[in-house]
Amino acid sequence: MAYGAGAFPVVGPPPVSGVLLAVAVAGSSAAGATETPAGAQRRPNVILVLTDDQGYGDLSCHGNPILRTPNIDRFYAEAVRFTDFHVSPLCTPTRAALLTGRDPGKVGAYRTSAGRMMLHRGERTIADLFAANGYATGMFGKWHLGDHAPHRPQDRGFQDIVWHRCGAIGHVSDVWGNDYFDDIYERNGRLEQFQGYCTDVWFREALRFVEENRDRPFFLYLPLNAPHTPLNVEEKWAAPYEDKVPWPALARYYGMIANIDDNFGRFRQRIRELGLEENTILIFMTDNGTYSGARFADNDSLPIAGFNAGMRGRKASIFDGGHRVPFFIRWPAGGIGGGWDVDRLAVHLDVLPTLDELCGIRVDADWGLDGQSLVPLLRREPSRWTRSQVVLQFHGGVTFERDREKWAFAYIMTDRWRLLHGRELYDIQNDPQQQTDLAGAYPDVVTALREAYEPYWQAVLPGFEPVRMDIGNPTENPVELSSHSWYTDHGNPPWNFRMIEKLPRVTAPWMLSVVRAGRYRLTLRQYPKRAEKPVRAVRARIRIGDIEAEQAVEAGSMGVVFEVDLPAGPTELTTWLYDEKGEAGGAYFTEVEYLGNAGS
Repeated sequence: MAYGAGAFPVVGPPPVSGVLLAVAVAGSSAAGATETPAGAQRRPNVILVLTDDQGYGDLSCHGNPILRTPNIDRFYAEAVRFTDFHVSPLCTPTRAALLTGRDPGKVGAYRTSAGRMMLHRGERTIADLFAANGYATGMFGKWHLGDHAPHRPQDRGFQDIVWHRCGAIGHVSDVWGNDYFDDIYERNGRLEQFQGYCTDVWFREALRFVEENRDRPFFLYLPLNAPHTPLNVEEKWAAPYEDKVPWPALARYYGMIANIDDNFGRFRQRIRELGLEENTILIFMTDNGTYSGARFADNDSLPIAGFNAGMRGRKASIFDGGHRVPFFIRWPAGGIGGGWDVDRLAVHLDVLPTLDELCGIRVDADWGLDGQSLVPLLRREPSRWTRSQVVLQFHGGVTFERDREKWAFAYIMTDRWRLLHGRELYDIQNDPQQQTDLAGAYPDVVTALREAYEPYWQAVLPGFEPVRMDIGNPTENPVELSSHSWYTDHGNPPWNFRMIEKLPRVTAPWMLSVVRAGRYRLTLRQYPKRAEKPVRAVRARIRIGDIEAEQAVEAGSMGVVFEVDLPAGPTELTTWLYDEKGEAGGAYFTEVEYLGNAGS
């Protein structure tokens, strides 16, 4: 349940997250599903597209004075629009909430790195749910819920997949050399070279999936990596904005969104040509507030340049600008659409139970959903809407070191109020820019909202247990671990190559699960194997479980190799690479390969 909202009937499948969610009723069932009786309405397909770091104000239909998004605007005019829809202030927790219908703190994926971006093993996703009900499932784009087994999209219910690793193309666990153009991505467990711009590739693969599965029910998740940094896009998309924006990078950012808009329009056109539009539920949303669409004095300020739809805060802020996002939904055959607004409070946790009800797929009672179906609002039945408030928390905040601290970066929301950190109170209806703290004037409101927090906090505490990655898993051997997944309480570990180039003198453990007891080879590097760069160190050391080992590093070595015998079960691996002065940083990349039985 949503804390303070009361229970709601469990009637359907979990919500899909992402910028765009399209659910289209298709033809015959996939393997394992029953045939639709003659004359009966066929089950909907689902297509979900999610944009990355695109804020509420980064659309012309929301008043942006420079950016033009005609295709999304057209959809806006045809859809039901939620004007008070909220997500998490960062992409990983939003994705976790959308795909599970559960609070990010509970499921373990509440940050973007440092071992906090993976779902606990027992968590199920909407893809698991749809696959179990006979749907073909596909995902194309950015995952950011774990790079290794058992946390990859193929481990979480998706059957047809093309994706990039890490939180952005070009970050440390992504394929070395990727830059948005003609990149290498992973298709169903194998690396493959693709031609074209990343957003074009994702839409092209999504359309292939739709066409291949047009005669069976399918669930398609299309989480785009654009317009996340780096702001790489073809000049033809940025050129129309270069003479109109207050700083040059904004033209590239708007160009990335213009490219999304063009792809979205052509994608919808093809859906119409395939005869799927009428019975398609289409949702457009984004994963957090803007990052590049405006300039701010700090994360929590009003913009000092650019457009943020009148809101205070950007990505990573718990003010509304950090987490209030577009949410448009349309389903002509289901009577959902027509170009009208819903002004009631809704959140990412609601998408799964909403789709459950609309698609008629029942979720097990033990799923533990935290959201609430939006169907009463979509059906204009507000008397069935029972929400009083929602409790969410940005665990760790911008400093990361307060992820297990009560009240730190918590935001409790109602239709009227925002209580931040448990002490600042804003009347969002009369003060949408959140300029006046009314906590002293309305102590009873503060007290009432604070009462909803304690059960929330007790519910998320177990979720802070570390999530482990597999080594020795037959589906991924060897595993190339990166510093992106180090488990640390002291800020983000090295997550981009600019940081690694400086050889930061930091290290932290990888939290691992040894799937098969036996002999393992560990190869330590400072760059991925594909980079073909020598190790810049004179001595290497490892600690894994109870084993510690050390050796000299030969000049020009491309990797430092250790072999160890490991028992099955949980363990931790920490690495050190020392320079001539005895100063050490970790091996930012370490390959772990299962070799066979111990001693063989």
